[in-house]
Amino acid sequence: MLTITLPYRRLVDALGADPGRVRVVEWDLVGPLPDDVAAAVDVVVAPYYMADAGILERLRALPRLKVVQLPSAGYEHALGRVPPGVIVCNARGVHDAGTAELAVGLVLASQRGIDAAVLDQLEGRWAPRTRESLADRRVMILGYGSIGTAIARRLAPFEVELVAVARTPRVQDGVVVRGMAEVPELLPSVDVVILIAPLTEETSGLVDATFLARMRDGALLVNMARGKIVDTDALLAEVTTGRLRAALDVTEPEPLPADHPLWHAPGVIITPHVAGNTRATDPRLIRLLRKQIARLEKGDRLLNVIPRT
Repeated sequence: MLTITLPYRRLVDALGADPGRVRVVEWDLVGPLPDDVAAAVDVVVAPYYMADAGILERLRALPRLKVVQLPSAGYEHALGRVPPGVIVCNARGVHDAGTAELAVGLVLASQRGIDAAVLDQLEGRWAPRTRESLADRRVMILGYGSIGTAIARRLAPFEVELVAVARTPRVQDGVVVRGMAEVPELLPSVDVVILIAPLTEETSGLVDATFLARMRDGALLVNMARGKIVDTDALLAEVTTGRLRAALDVTEPEPLPADHPLWHAPGVIITPHVAGNTRATDPRLIRLLRKQIARLEKGDRLLNVIPRT
């Protein structure tokens, strides 16, 4: 019998149990796990948000553990903490819709001045202004993977000119995808940069003072990836002068301290890392888990396996 742990009661109820075939146990990796269960666990589904990724060290006490299923697309926090020999899978595809929705929403909010309109409303101030558009703008998606392509599909009806960038240049579904080496020469020609690349050694600190200086005046930076991809001090310097704008679902540090100047910087919209936090997420994760369980039972290769050295 396959034993799988899930971090929340709602996921346990949604997945359900199949007596004699699959045992489902609630475990958030923080509380105690009975010894008899710990000895039998085959699959652990990690919590959505782990303030301390070190809790993954507890997986070393599970002698039968075969698979760790992450509920996130990002996986950098798990590598090095999951025991050797254990398969790590991410949730590629689960968060595509939610993240793409918020990315487009943040771009629209900034381009059309919705953030300023909300503040005006609180003051009872009628202040019409000419704003930027989304139509006819050049939008770079830096990280043209599963979520990046989902963002591109949602941007298409807005009549933008897409500039797709990924680690590997290619032609994908008729879209010319540029390589990372071309980013410096592309930046001065785009109006919006949407970051959705994974956090790696290559992308950590990628958006530094030099990167930002190449962006055209008035351009918008949208970070849907990881806070550490952006040099916060360099970004703060640019938005404080009003030369650039930013819309951030992730920050560095995170959570952003209440007294951090980024909260009050002009032209900045901040959401608290909620791109995948929608009511569509749980059902999509459950569908993925059912596929993974079926593959485990058949001995087939799992979906979304993360290569480990």
